[in-house]
Amino acid sequence: MNFTKIINLKTLTVGTIAGVMAFGLTSCSNAPNSPGFEYMPDMYRSPVLKYYNTYTLNGDTLQSAMKPVAGTIARGCMPGIPAGMDYEKAGVYLKNPILYSDAVLKDGEAIYGKFCVHCHGDAGKGDGKVGLKLPGAPPAYDGPLKNLPEGKMFFTITNGKGLMGSHASQLNVEERWKVIYYVQKLQGHTPGQPAVADTAKVKTAEVKEVKKEDKKNKI
Repeated sequence: MNFTKIINLKTLTVGTIAGVMAFGLTSCSNAPNSPGFEYMPDMYRSPVLKYYNTYTLNGDTLQSAMKPVAGTIARGCMPGIPAGMDYEKAGVYLKNPILYSDAVLKDGEAIYGKFCVHCHGDAGKGDGKVGLKLPGAPPAYDGPLKNLPEGKMFFTITNGKGLMGSHASQLNVEERWKVIYYVQKLQGHTPGQPAVADTAKVKTAEVKEVKKEDKKNKI
């Protein structure tokens, strides 16, 4: 009886040691990042796509980071000046995308007081303290610039023109359009409403575009 117990104990001990050794050997690997033997690795080591890489799936070549479709605008993005648009085209086609309200006009007035009044003056007469020291003071909004369209204002604020430098780094797109509403008020116009001269330019430009398309179709 005692002999049988000794045999069983030895067998159990040898089996345990052999199991531990086998487990240890199967867990070893030459790969430095390998965790060794894994049970159901697909549950926690799923394949992933890395950024800016090219992959082939079912014979198709795929890019993990693709460029946006041409002509599309990201959700929530307020675009500035479209590529290829110059000063004259901006005056015809570029319109204020922000819905006018008294609150928007008030914001525009505050922006004007921070960034524009120094040169253009409180009433937009071009008599600001800095403007008077320039080689040529800015023209009055209710004078030579009375019929300046909103698109040209936005283009000038963004890119600068003449003695006026670009304000794109100081004012974002929304702030530029807001201050334009206030400038329209200084021009003597109803903010958000195009001037008569501006409307006529739009109609003339549209007629020219139609004629160009007709010529292309005939050719």
